[in-house]
Amino acid sequence: MRNMTQYSTGISNMQWVFGLVLAVTAVVLPFNLSNYHVFQMAMVLSYAIALVGLNILTGYSGQISLGHGAFLAIGAYTTAILIDKYDMHYALTIPLAALICFVAGFLFGLPALRLEGHYLALATFSLAVALPQLLKFKHLEGGVQGIVIMKPESPLKEIMGLQINADRWMYFVSLFIAIMMFILARNILKGRVGRALIAIRDHPIAASSMGINTSLYKSLAFGVSALFTGVAGSLSALLISFVAPDSFNVFLSIILLVGMVIGGAATLSGALWGALFIQFIPNLADEISKAAPWAIYGVSMIAFMYLMPMGIAGALALLGKRLTRH
Repeated sequence: MRNMTQYSTGISNMQWVFGLVLAVTAVVLPFNLSNYHVFQMAMVLSYAIALVGLNILTGYSGQISLGHGAFLAIGAYTTAILIDKYDMHYALTIPLAALICFVAGFLFGLPALRLEGHYLALATFSLAVALPQLLKFKHLEGGVQGIVIMKPESPLKEIMGLQINADRWMYFVSLFIAIMMFILARNILKGRVGRALIAIRDHPIAASSMGINTSLYKSLAFGVSALFTGVAGSLSALLISFVAPDSFNVFLSIILLVGMVIGGAATLSGALWGALFIQFIPNLADEISKAAPWAIYGVSMIAFMYLMPMGIAGALALLGKRLTRH
């Protein structure tokens, strides 16, 4: 018992130290990078929020989605339209985008209750295929050309002598929102809802016999997952300052699923590692080979899956356990 207590304390201390180092690095990082690299790190935070949402649906509740790029588009277009057409403050558009995506996800989850496995994957895939085409209609805001919005300016010009430009300001906005969304996800998954989702994923018949309303929780998982993805879409619109239908093609939905698996399914920390993979590996592959960057990308995915079958987060957790035993 004493050894187990020491082991748990070691894990807890390592987590606190890692969290502290990560927090300090996140705050100091934008002041040591170029504006473009600050923008890239802000996009990592946006992708991480989307991957947390996808993980809630696929990793924790076991419902495969190939259509989360559509919810990303809904969140992005909601923010862009509210800013461009109604001159709404950008901070107010984010919760509205989250609310709209929650409703859309919940309603989509209701008819999807009759589907499981690859049939559900095909249903969500159809959503990812159809929505970008619908956004191209001329009567919709922007049409094929999309919508251009202004990147929010920083209300603070500098802090302690350090300049805060628009890119650094949006990085800190993204960082704050990402922290809040990770805390929200942790509270959801550690509570009754999270336990119900895991029970439905692992033993659906037993969960139903225990009185868990499987239909409600599956639809709720879709709604909450879409909410997180909508927040990510809203942030991406603010960061890029532009939205267009072709930015949310079906390939984006597949990339999100790849990021979730590479980072580690059913883990919150895996969302961050998966987001780093999504943002930087394609660029790295392009630098390695201009002729066949996607071949390099495919090889890297195979390597990650072969060396880290439980994802990056799973591999790091296993390494941490081995280190604390010695």
